[in-house]
Amino acid sequence: MPAHPLPRTLRERVLHALLYELCAMALLAPLGSWLLGHSLAHTGALALWMSATAMLWNMLFGALFERLEAQLGWTRTPWVRSLHAIGFEGGLVLLCVPVVAWWLQVSYWQALWLDIGVLLFFLPYTWLFNWLYDHARARRARAVA
Repeated sequence: MPAHPLPRTLRERVLHALLYELCAMALLAPLGSWLLGHSLAHTGALALWMSATAMLWNMLFGALFERLEAQLGWTRTPWVRSLHAIGFEGGLVLLCVPVVAWWLQVSYWQALWLDIGVLLFFLPYTWLFNWLYDHARARRARAVA
């Protein structure tokens, strides 16, 4: 895989974000409903809002992180991938905890703990998903070239 991957178009960023969220929702929406004891419709609506927020954040954060990556001459090592995952998820916590507290009618503290549980899923998920995506992207680029 090249040290500096080719820049992503807006179309590819949208595809990447959609794939990321669809895979995550398929895993977490039913599990969240079961664990929280709310209907799938109630948790599903929250999950859809969180998914839309995460997709927009994913595109914005990804673009900013790639600029930083290029400016600092970083390659996508496990350390850089970990930094990316932590930064992405940290920003998402700040965006989502207040809404989760309101929607589920729990305290901010409870919403934070719930979000930490989700974060424990998403940190390795984000790392693995992006690693797989980057390798599939590199393979496709080699096939086209």
